[in-house]
Amino acid sequence: MAPTAPLDRPYPAQNQDTDTRTLIDGLNQALRDSGLTQSDFATALGTSASRLSTYRNGKTTPAATFYLRARRIGHCLREAYSLGWMSSIRTADAIAEALDDDDNTWALKMVLQGRDHLHALLSERDDLAGAWEAAPPSTGATQWDVLLATLAGHEFEAAGLRAPAWTQCAPLASPWVIESARTDAETVREQTPAWLSQLGVFIRAHDLATQGAG
Repeated sequence: MAPTAPLDRPYPAQNQDTDTRTLIDGLNQALRDSGLTQSDFATALGTSASRLSTYRNGKTTPAATFYLRARRIGHCLREAYSLGWMSSIRTADAIAEALDDDDNTWALKMVLQGRDHLHALLSERDDLAGAWEAAPPSTGATQWDVLLATLAGHEFEAAGLRAPAWTQCAPLASPWVIESARTDAETVREQTPAWLSQLGVFIRAHDLATQGAG
């Protein structure tokens, strides 16, 4: 029986030159560092699982910028997790779990907690910004995707950094008002920051403020 190829190299390395094998090893290390499946890591990098697979088996050579981005984001995810910080991916997953339980209150808590973790990360370790440059999977609800993306983009801009591409969103087709206890919808609209209301998301600035947020 022929030996089974290692799990982190799904295809034999026959007839591959040293540089190609080094590139493959680097991508496999980035995937391991990320702690993600190949499909989720591909999403984080803004590509498809099939395309990433062709890079990992040496059939296609990625651009140098893609390779460096993969290594950096994999490293940043690993380090952020080791320090106890949420990433864009873990935040989206937590929101999705809350929505599956029909718990919008917990979903809002998770998106704000993720935002606060991003704020702390950019303040203390902006070299790990890649943990939030990684594009997250959908939460399963467009309005929550837009809220997460907009909050994250706002934090990057406030820190003087370029916001990741995934944080750029089109306005919602229909306005979404996140109502607050004892506050009517019209008041929520009036008290929503302009950078959110322009995307059709309405939540009071007061309800966005949590301990640790800037």
